[in-house]
Amino acid sequence: MDFIHGEDRGQTLLLPDSIEDYIDDANPVRVIDAYINSLDLLALGFLGSELKETGRPPYNPRDLLKLYVYGYMNRIRSSRRLEQETRRNLEALWLLGKLSPDHKTIARFRQEHAQALKNVFYDFTRLCARLDLCGKELLAVDGSKFKAVNSRRRNFTKKQIQDNIRKIAAKIDEYLGELESNDAAESSASGEKTKEEIAKIIGDLQARKNRYQGYADELERTGEKQKSLTDGDSRLMTTNSAKMDVCYNVQTAVDAQNKLIVAFEVSNQCNDKNFITPMAAKAQEILETETITVIADAGYESVNDILTAMGRGVEAHVAGTDFDACVPDGGDGQSGISSHHNGRCAYFAGRNIALCPMGNVLYPRSHTGRRGGRALFFNYAACKKCSCKCASDARGRYKYEVSMAAGDFSKEYDDTGLSVRQIRVKGDGQLLKQRKAIAEHPFGTVKRGMDAGYCLTKGLNKVPGEFALTFLAYNLKRAINILGSAKLIAAMA
Repeated sequence: MDFIHGEDRGQTLLLPDSIEDYIDDANPVRVIDAYINSLDLLALGFLGSELKETGRPPYNPRDLLKLYVYGYMNRIRSSRRLEQETRRNLEALWLLGKLSPDHKTIARFRQEHAQALKNVFYDFTRLCARLDLCGKELLAVDGSKFKAVNSRRRNFTKKQIQDNIRKIAAKIDEYLGELESNDAAESSASGEKTKEEIAKIIGDLQARKNRYQGYADELERTGEKQKSLTDGDSRLMTTNSAKMDVCYNVQTAVDAQNKLIVAFEVSNQCNDKNFITPMAAKAQEILETETITVIADAGYESVNDILTAMGRGVEAHVAGTDFDACVPDGGDGQSGISSHHNGRCAYFAGRNIALCPMGNVLYPRSHTGRRGGRALFFNYAACKKCSCKCASDARGRYKYEVSMAAGDFSKEYDDTGLSVRQIRVKGDGQLLKQRKAIAEHPFGTVKRGMDAGYCLTKGLNKVPGEFALTFLAYNLKRAINILGSAKLIAAMA
């Protein structure tokens, strides 16, 4: 018995007569080829889709898009590694017809087509919806932090900047004192710094201080709370491991039927507040449905966001949510929201009345100063009958005594009528039990299975394109696993 031996490298023919023979009919690379060939790239917003009469011929955007989708499906996201694959990978050779763009051309394509890549992602999501791969009934909204191209040492908060300025100023004072001592002694002892050396150190420290002061002035001017030097849009956030890192907050809306991602958003907001409505609205648009149920964790608990979503046909269930609320002005979820959960009133300036968290009209009793003073609102008859005794003081008197300063009222409204709808908002425990299995599955697959837990591009204008490729590759793999390559290609045709 002998070992199995390979072919002789010196033989005349090493490969089959055609590369086509190496790519079987069920190979996912055929799905990539068929899908991207079916796209109208000009309508999707890809530059260079129309040829010019003069100049050097460009690479077809279709080929570069195929290369990127193939790479993201196979844990290859680097432009340099993709360039290598075009020379040694039989599937890449088949897909691009033996073309081998350089890594700069490959990287520039991703940077310049962020919005077009998002359009491709949503186009494939619509295809999945038409193939009944999306249930269109239940969505799970969740967010996860992805490492940005910015280290913690190159991120500064307002406090860190001010602390650095103070430390540098103290150092400058220390060296100035040393310089004065040297002047008084008229000579420097062995081992001490000379006046020229001290002057240079002071100059360097002053330059650093001016740089930090510029950061502080920029934050004051823009209203931001952090300054990142490498990727200016990234922010220091708390990650799932309870550590701090400079990241982007990526939000997804995942359909419950097959765990397909139907919508996503890249943000530098550090928490998940107020994302239910925009994510649900985008999902409704893509899935072409007017009503949908959304589940989310406790980080999304926001009275205004939940009620606004309800006004748009979204049934929102958020973990830990349990409150009574009233929605003035016809209950559209937008023109005035108050709830017993946050204890705030809606104030109608035109009538000089307030609406309590339980939906009762309150009348002013005393008024000292329009802003900054205090006003007493009450409605004894309504409060006496109300099951919630939130306005009762120690003597049993019913009143709302609130400051008129900005922020005490949820909003102010003109005289637009007082049609009120009182509702009860509480998360459904049975639905919420499904949240982790639906929403966290894609993030786990993307971060671990696809090695995409960190960003390669910088800025809110480019990073979304990168995640569009990531989530497109994820959805493609799911669709292929569910339907098979042949059926999916037939549907594309």
